Amino acid sequence: MVRTGLDRLLAEPEALRGRRYGLLAHAAAVSSALAPAHLALAALPGAAPSVLFGPEHGYYGVEQDMIAAAGGRDPWLELPVVSLYGSSAASLKPSPDAFRGLDLLLIDLQDVGSRYYTYAATAVWSAEVALEAGCEVWLLDRPNPLGGEQMEGNLPRPGFESFVGAFSLPVRHGLTLGELLALEARRRGWPAGWRVVPVEGWRRAMDWRATGRPWIAPSPNMPTPETAWLYPGGCLVEATELSEGRGTTRPFQLVGAPGLDALALCRELERRRIPGLAALPTRFRPQFQKHAGQLCEGVELVALEPERLPSYRAGLELLAACRVVLGEAFRWREAPYEFVSDRPAIDLLTGEPAYREAVEAGASFAEVAETWKQDERRFREERREILLYPEEVR
Repeated sequence: MVRTGLDRLLAEPEALRGRRYGLLAHAAAVSSALAPAHLALAALPGAAPSVLFGPEHGYYGVEQDMIAAAGGRDPWLELPVVSLYGSSAASLKPSPDAFRGLDLLLIDLQDVGSRYYTYAATAVWSAEVALEAGCEVWLLDRPNPLGGEQMEGNLPRPGFESFVGAFSLPVRHGLTLGELLALEARRRGWPAGWRVVPVEGWRRAMDWRATGRPWIAPSPNMPTPETAWLYPGGCLVEATELSEGRGTTRPFQLVGAPGLDALALCRELERRRIPGLAALPTRFRPQFQKHAGQLCEGVELVALEPERLPSYRAGLELLAACRVVLGEAFRWREAPYEFVSDRPAIDLLTGEPAYREAVEAGASFAEVAETWKQDERRFREERREILLYPEEVR
């Protein structure tokens, strides 16, 4: 049986009694009884939170990506809600004043195991400000839906840090959020005052299906565990003028644009022989965001064998294949991306310009992926120092 950090804390209510604390969480932060974290904690005698903090998409997961989330008051407990995703880069970190009168910050966020997912930056940055303000920090850990053994991708180059690439990690890093916090605490030399409440019963070989827990969407476009498997590569489509399926019921599974030759794209992807992935020709009509209301042609991506799927490589292969099929009609995103306007979105996501240039050259990424192995080995050695869940000898 897998018990999250929240479940373990709920079983020890005396730990919070008399504490004045804030809770950084979201809609996927639920107990094993499927109670939202703030309601479950408020049901403990003398242990209700004093304030709620919400990450990107808002505390309740209402807003789409890159839409400012409002604060306000919780409708059920009448607690103040502070948004940590507003209309500027400055809004991404809480003010030290946000912790005035508090002695503890609890963090309970479901991550999805990809470098781009912004909850990691929100957790680490908030913890850092809270510690500087004199608050303790407890992170209530949750499983990595992709498991904790495999990793994939390059480490970003210095100078390409952003909200979607705040830390030196491979794209698939194989860490839980608690381990990621521990890694950054070690890198940054944090003093005492923080701790992780680990998941009980989770092993690194376990993906989400093996946990036996129901999937609660951690963000509006992460509706299933299968979406999380495709996301390390599928997120790269955000950096183009292709639709990544937002505005449909299958984000990051549907990719396309008006006028794209779906059959040609399928043939080009088949030629690239991506393990564990199937692509079938399809049509779809996004209801919002890119190409809203327009009929798009493209592909539906299916993770046939998730454990074999190199999702990051698959995303780069997909972009290169679209570039081959579309030719000069292929376009990178030019609008600002997560408050950054001086570098292309694709460079922020991949961590350097080389992969954009490789896509433009029509490269095959099977050989490029071999160049990641040195970064992956280096990171595996570094992370070994902070693992909360031991690597299994095979």
